[in-house]
Amino acid sequence: MSTYAKGLEGIIAAETNMSWIDGTKGILEYVGINIDELAQKSTFEETVYLLWNGKLPKINELDEFTRELRSHYRIPDVMKERIARIPKEVEPMHMLRTLISELSFYDPNPNDNDVASARQKAIRVLGQAPTLVAAFDRSRKGLELVEPDTELGFSQNFLYMLNGKKPTDTMAKAFDICMITHADHGLNNSTFAARVVISTLSDVYSALTAAVGSLRGPLHGGANEGVMKMLNEIPTIEDVEPYIMNKLKNKERIMGFGHRVYKAKDPRAKELQKLAKQLAEDTGNSDLFLKSKKIEEIMEREVASKGIYPNVDFYSATTYHCIGLQLDLFTPMFAMSRLGGWSGHIIEQLSDNRLFRPKAQFVGEHNVPYIPIQER
Repeated sequence: MSTYAKGLEGIIAAETNMSWIDGTKGILEYVGINIDELAQKSTFEETVYLLWNGKLPKINELDEFTRELRSHYRIPDVMKERIARIPKEVEPMHMLRTLISELSFYDPNPNDNDVASARQKAIRVLGQAPTLVAAFDRSRKGLELVEPDTELGFSQNFLYMLNGKKPTDTMAKAFDICMITHADHGLNNSTFAARVVISTLSDVYSALTAAVGSLRGPLHGGANEGVMKMLNEIPTIEDVEPYIMNKLKNKERIMGFGHRVYKAKDPRAKELQKLAKQLAEDTGNSDLFLKSKKIEEIMEREVASKGIYPNVDFYSATTYHCIGLQLDLFTPMFAMSRLGGWSGHIIEQLSDNRLFRPKAQFVGEHNVPYIPIQER
């Protein structure tokens, strides 16, 4: 017996112990730990260890994991030269997708896909991806590349390489929480893509490249850029009400609202909302946060009864803007974080693999006669 569900909605295609979601109540857990607790108490490095190992690390385990991750911050010199030749107008997600694939060139054993090898490749890509993004952004701006600082944590180091100076504690913490809250989210489209590719016993680089390609889509990771574009289109807080009401009247989508899974407020948005408010005040962007808050109030009044609430993209956009990130870097930030989750799913898939091979429901005609070309 076969069941058809468009978009595979509601179909269970894999087992995982990484993240659990209750969309009705708005709950997200990583290995049983509520995302709010992790956002407040953990670090991105510890969270990735949790996802990959199914448990929180002891002090020595986290120290070892952190040392290994930092040892992979640097990229080969040949890749720096490659980045310098990339046209400045290239979208960062196209760059990231291509260069993650290219990292396989500098791996002496790129096709090894046993679990131990997959872990090694995953931590290498996780360490180098921020360097690729920062180097590309500085290169396209005509700035000198900033070498990674292995004394700094994942989030601090990225912001340092991007801006050429160490971030404030508030900025580093905000960015780290963004990384934590985006790291994993069940069998979403990009995670599914990664598991599908690795299920063929292809290589880790191919699986991660496929995932980046999936995340780039505006119906997936690209939505946070849409939020910022929307906020920029609204001149003042007084213009919010007519702008949103006009869009709702014309049945246009309000970016950053609604989710395929959540019918309550996205739990990731709650923590990011607090951060966005503080960062906006610290960086002189309070008007941006106030516009966001006004949009949420209107949407709650108008459509919350339909289960449409803010999702993780709504306040992450404001957070990234206040940190000083250029708009087209928003989705690469999502990808940098999700590399942790994708890699964990790749490891899970390899641990108990079965090739994904769903069926398609044929809806065409049968017994159609072949008409010779002269008679068509």
